[in-house]
Parts: sequence; structure tokens; C-alpha cells
Amino acid sequence: MAFKPADNPRHANSWYAASASDKRVRPVLEGEIRADICIIGAGFTGISAALELSERGYSVVVLEAERIGFGASGRNGGQIVNGYSRDLETIAGRYGRERAVKLAEMSLEGGEIIRQRVARYAIDCDLVPGGFFAAFTEKQVREMARSKAEWETYGHGGLEMVSKAEVGRYVDSDRYEGGMIDRLGGHIHPLNLVLGEAAAVENLGGRIFEGSRVTALETDGERPLVRTGGGSVSADYVLVCGNAYLAPLLPEVSGRMMPVSSQVMATEPLDAKIIESLLPANYCVEDANYILDYYRRTADNRLLYGGGIGYGGHDPKDLTAVIRPNMLKTFPQLKDVRIDYAWSGNFALTLTRIPHMGRLSNRVYFSHGDSGHGVTTTHLLGKILGEAVAGHAERFDVWASLPNLPFPGGRALRVPLTAVGAWWYGLRDRLGL
Repeated sequence: MAFKPADNPRHANSWYAASASDKRVRPVLEGEIRADICIIGAGFTGISAALELSERGYSVVVLEAERIGFGASGRNGGQIVNGYSRDLETIAGRYGRERAVKLAEMSLEGGEIIRQRVARYAIDCDLVPGGFFAAFTEKQVREMARSKAEWETYGHGGLEMVSKAEVGRYVDSDRYEGGMIDRLGGHIHPLNLVLGEAAAVENLGGRIFEGSRVTALETDGERPLVRTGGGSVSADYVLVCGNAYLAPLLPEVSGRMMPVSSQVMATEPLDAKIIESLLPANYCVEDANYILDYYRRTADNRLLYGGGIGYGGHDPKDLTAVIRPNMLKTFPQLKDVRIDYAWSGNFALTLTRIPHMGRLSNRVYFSHGDSGHGVTTTHLLGKILGEAVAGHAERFDVWASLPNLPFPGGRALRVPLTAVGAWWYGLRDRLGL
């Protein structure tokens, strides 16, 4: 199948790249420069940290190997989903109630950071409030109700259960037994969001260099030195924010995460009455399966539909063959609709499914492994990186105290062992267990 060209150099051939509001190519780093902070990676984490630090008056340089938002930040489903990839009850069981309370206090902040920055910097990224979690079975409905009760003990009052009879208010599909809405959720054009945030960084004096892959990080001098193919940055602090696209740099960081691909496609623009009938409230939707589907309306009336995973970052040969059948199970009325774009992108998965933050030295910090909840969590953790550099490391230290474990079997076995686990949970979903 031939897709429309995105016409945006070195980006994935996605609808996001095609509809990006800013297609300027930033310069490549040449020569030696000095900054207070050097950030590796111009995705959500790096740009969030850069904006936090620029607002505090620091001189910031961001180095990006490809383009701003090249990785998962510019390719994801565009859904503002609160919390983490593991629920608060699991977090409390693993790490203790005290740390769970501290993480819960931060769990709604990522979405609020996005909303505040969109308003403060007038970022045009199609921000729409509201999210719907769809349940296939009564068991999933009960699990959502338990999750709602747990969230409410931590102060989240924006959740509301949805009966089977009420599902049609949010999605026109007979697949679901009910669900839950999150009024603090929502959806955005993620590439335009990170581009708008990057422009805010530049307006505050920050410098962003694209096509500037980091080749070495030297920490034995008075200040860290970051080298690229064309130049270097001497800085007081370095923040490593490469996530799933960090390897082969710093194996001590990249070796504790696994790249996982997710596939997304966008239909042709649909008649306004059709798309409004499919998703009447214009909420984004994700289902409750272990390997889940997610979808939403776009500003130009497309249906953007995603799902499927590829451990190790491996993609199927035919992306639409993976996604389209699931879309038609949800919306069989779209059987004759054309698919204009299909793409994939890698996110970083940790063994614990909890983000990993830490220090490589007193002047080198890192954050990675948002494990599928990156839109909100990256904004939170980028801000926390900025706080830590500015001398307020209390929240950073909470995250850095969480144990991060290597994948069993190392690099050789992490993919097959994780795939076996995913197959087992996927089988449970299909059997309704």
C-alpha cells in the first residue's frame, strides 16, 4: 500500500510529520561551545527539562541526533493518560506506602504541566480534554472500579464509571461492557506539542542542534564534555534523555531498558458526521487489555488508531495488516475507508515498568523507561531533572531510590522472555481471564 508522503526530512512518514506546524530544520553543532546545561535528546523528557531550566535562567544546549520529536515523542498515540504503567497499589506493594504516596502526589502533574505550557506559550497542538478507558469484560469493569477507588484515596476526583448502556456516549462500538472516563485525561498532537515547547526554549535563549548525534561523554575533567561528530559542549551538568534511541551510547543506562515498537495508522479525513458518530464526546480511548488498542479523533477528522507491540523494536512488514483488523472489529462501518499513513516508533521499557532516574556522576543525570506512559511522565520527569540541577533534588531522589533491575538473560534473552510473558497475558485477555 502506498502512503502519502510526510514531506518532513528525517522524520517517520507519519500524519504527525505531515501536519507538523513547524518543519524548520535546526542547525548542526559545529565547533566548541559552553553552556550551563547540556541535554542529550530532544524528545519530551529533554525538552521538558530544557524548558524548566530555561525558565529558571540557565543557559541550555540540547543535542539531537535526528530531529526534535524524532522518536516516541513525535510518533505516539497523542493520549494524555495519568499515572504510571503500574498502578498505585502495585507500587505500594513493591516500594512501600511512603514512597507510593510521594509518587501518587506527582502522578497527575504531567498532564497539568502540559496544559499549563500550552496555555502559557500558546502552543497550537489540538489539545482536547477527556479520556475513556474501555472494558471488554465484567472483570475489567470491576478492576477499573477498584482502580478508581484507589486513585480517589490519593486525591484524583476526575474519574467516573461508565455502564454498558452509557458507552455510546463516548464510542459507537458494541465491543465493550463498560468503562471509566478520566476528565483529567485528553489528547494532543504530540509532535506539535514538543515543537511548541522547543520554540519556547529557543525564545528563552536555549539552543537546539539537530543532526548532532553524541559520540562520547567525557566526565574526567572539571566539567563534563559532550562530543558530537562536528563539535563539543562543555557544561556544568549533563542530562541524558535519549530513552529508547540512546543505544549504543552509555550502555550502563541503555542496557537497563528494552526498545519496544508500537504501530499507529491514520485514516483519510472522514465526513464530520461520521467521525462525530464514532467518538461523540471527542475523548481519546484505550482498552483494558494487556496488549491494548488506542484511538482518537484528529483535528482534521481522521481516525488515528494504534496498537500492537514489537519487543526489541522490531516491526511487522505490513503495519496496516496488524492494526486495521482491530480497527474493523471496533468500527466495522469503516471497512471501505482508506488508510493514508501508517508508522511505528520505539518506547523504552524497563523490567519493572517504572521509569528509571539516577546519576552517573555528580554532574550527569539521566531519565528513561517510561514504559508506555510517556506523554505525561516525561513532562513530569523532565521538570524534576530541571529541579535537581537547580538544587532541589528531593523529588528526583524519590525516583532515584527505586530499584531498577536488569532483564533476565541480558540482551540475548530479554526479547524472547518478555515476548513469552506478553503471549501469556494476551492469551488471558482473549479468554477473558
